[in-house]
Amino acid sequence: MKNIVIAAGYATRLGELTRNFPKPLLKIGKSTILGRMLDDIDLIPEIDEHIIITNHKFAPIFEEWREGLNYTKPVTIVDDGTETNETRLGAVCDLLYAMDKLSVDDDMLVVAADNLLFFSFQEFVDFAKEKGTSCIMCHQQLSIEKLQRTGVVELDENMKVLGMEEKPQVPKSQWAVPPFYIYRKEDLDWVRHSVENGCGKDAPGNLAHYMVEHVPMHAWEMTAGRFDIGSLDTYKEAVERFGGDGLQTTDYRQQ
Repeated sequence: MKNIVIAAGYATRLGELTRNFPKPLLKIGKSTILGRMLDDIDLIPEIDEHIIITNHKFAPIFEEWREGLNYTKPVTIVDDGTETNETRLGAVCDLLYAMDKLSVDDDMLVVAADNLLFFSFQEFVDFAKEKGTSCIMCHQQLSIEKLQRTGVVELDENMKVLGMEEKPQVPKSQWAVPPFYIYRKEDLDWVRHSVENGCGKDAPGNLAHYMVEHVPMHAWEMTAGRFDIGSLDTYKEAVERFGGDGLQTTDYRQQ
């Protein structure tokens, strides 16, 4: 199984902090946002490689960061060739680009790189193996306003996905979908041809929505929370709550 990290965005909502620096490598304590995620994923026996897709502007910074890593699985950096937010490929096209460039033909764990997680991805991988299908994550969200800003799924009693909507004005359930997915090797042809068949390009949830309509999928309910770092305020809060050593963008290779 390949771990594919979508990290090609420009994080414009963080202003000057990420004007010339990638959000996933911002410090949280002695590690980074991405480092904390990889610390967990690297321990999963099924994972045999970490593939990080980024943009041309930030690729050299990721390459330097990689030099200081000590993970048991190799880390591959893929440069999507873009240099501005206006010319970005979008998360789905970035995934397809990495798959094509590296000839990926294996089960994939696909993750967004801007979350702190309080559970292990091993649970998600085990769930997918048990169900034998491609899978998404989900969690209960009681706020209608927040449901209107995310993917929402309808599930049966066995957690099989019956339908999915992106940012629905009238949500059909309280099951929200965070940006973490497992796509099985058997379903990769659907992934490869998703955009040419009308799948949205910008958000990773666009692909999940498309896949739900074409292949059987199940949803794993998160067993603990996550902290989504989407703005300068939420980054500062993450540092205060989980880091303890101030806002920094340097020394990001320290583990």
